[in-house]
Amino acid sequence: MFRGATKLTLDVKGRIVMPTRHRERLRESSEGRLVVTVDRDQCLLIYPLPEWEQIERKLMALPTLHPQSRRLQRLMVGHATELELDGHGRLLLPAELREFAGLNRFAMLIGQGNRFELWDEARWIERRDFWLKSEESSTDLSAELDSLSL
Repeated sequence: MFRGATKLTLDVKGRIVMPTRHRERLRESSEGRLVVTVDRDQCLLIYPLPEWEQIERKLMALPTLHPQSRRLQRLMVGHATELELDGHGRLLLPAELREFAGLNRFAMLIGQGNRFELWDEARWIERRDFWLKSEESSTDLSAELDSLSL
């Protein structure tokens, strides 16, 4: 289970260093093999390979004649890139994926259970603050979610 928010710095080659607390779990669960793909929120999703393979099977089982299914397949599977942690726990992000997410120097790695989200730091702060303000003004939460409100 991946959780927490960590500020990261991309080096000049476009590499990030995975936080130490996640490296052992990544090496155990996937031998350091990860899949990085795009998300509609203009961030990157990082999955351990076995987790990604489950998602990919579900995506490819969607009806291909349905336009939304095809879009999801094109975006998520089409941009999926298999990467491997190096001996120092670094992950080299392809230029195309860095460009998509607007990643330059500073980033935020957000644990999301079975995966991570990787955001440009400024975009993350902007979106996070927007979501927090939106929740304050929202009155349409179901009773189940209301108890989880920040």
